[in-house]
Amino acid sequence: MQPPLTDPFRIGEVEIANRVLLAPLAGIGNWFVRLQARRHGAGLAVSEMVSSFGLHYRNERTLRELLRLHPEEHPVSIQLFGQDPEVMRSAAATAAEAGAAIIDINMGCPVRKVCKTGAGAALLRDHDLAIALARAAGEGSGLPVTVKLRSGVKPGGREGFELAGKLVEDAGVAAVAFHPRAAAIHHKGEPDYALARELVDAIQAPVIVSGGLDSAADARRAYELSGAAAVMIARGSLGNPWIFEELTGRRGEPPTREEMVAELLWVIDRAEEHIGADRAARYLRKFYPWYLERLGADKATLASFQASDELAAARGLVASLGDRPPAPEPVTA
Repeated sequence: MQPPLTDPFRIGEVEIANRVLLAPLAGIGNWFVRLQARRHGAGLAVSEMVSSFGLHYRNERTLRELLRLHPEEHPVSIQLFGQDPEVMRSAAATAAEAGAAIIDINMGCPVRKVCKTGAGAALLRDHDLAIALARAAGEGSGLPVTVKLRSGVKPGGREGFELAGKLVEDAGVAAVAFHPRAAAIHHKGEPDYALARELVDAIQAPVIVSGGLDSAADARRAYELSGAAAVMIARGSLGNPWIFEELTGRRGEPPTREEMVAELLWVIDRAEEHIGADRAARYLRKFYPWYLERLGADKATLASFQASDELAAARGLVASLGDRPPAPEPVTA
């Protein structure tokens, strides 16, 4: 019998409060996005990808923004990417000094500019380097090391599956976040949860299933089909932090309009705290559609948000949404 998602589990020596995790979200998963997930019930949140070279060479913006942690988000996992073991060792040490509890290494990002350096999904083809990176991260940080990887490079490939076992056996990796789709197809196609179950049976470390978890129902299905130790929510959490409440039994009903408006205002406030009003006004344009879609806003409203270059105007637009009736349900035949 699989334990319920509300049960704790361990990654190395770190106890995780439940089995519902926030995935690393490139360009999105900063401290306040992670804090938001934790507020709503996530047992652990993983940071967006952080360049190991940025930390090694003490890049000011990387240290100030990407390595910024909030006291209430602990324990937190910092995801690093790169292809040089000595740089990874140094970066992992810096992340540990900043307060990370776990170091995660990205071995699945399919984006070309990452792969062409030998990082991300390129490591699915270079197992020796992948093992060296994981070892170096553990030695540099003294923390449990996890990896996030894809099942293979192309559909039908098993490079990631095979690499996962080597990382556990040869590098002491404490857990594997497994996205059972090929890197080449990005987010297309149905994830192979049967392959994830095969991995669960094959390795002596927790497997965290990821990919295709756009709703609480999707996550529960993947958890059951894969037999994994936990689920990792990515795009399903965008504009919907309440998914963590659903999966941990804290919520049985959708959020009210007032809750959605309040949450968006909270996000605006935290973005301003994070990078200042001017930059936040532009940065938040990627966040608005996620919430406005749930609020039933029309295209004109979205356009007004995207045209706003001052947070005061954005806050006014958000406040006005609270007075509108919810959008009617679509009529189906």
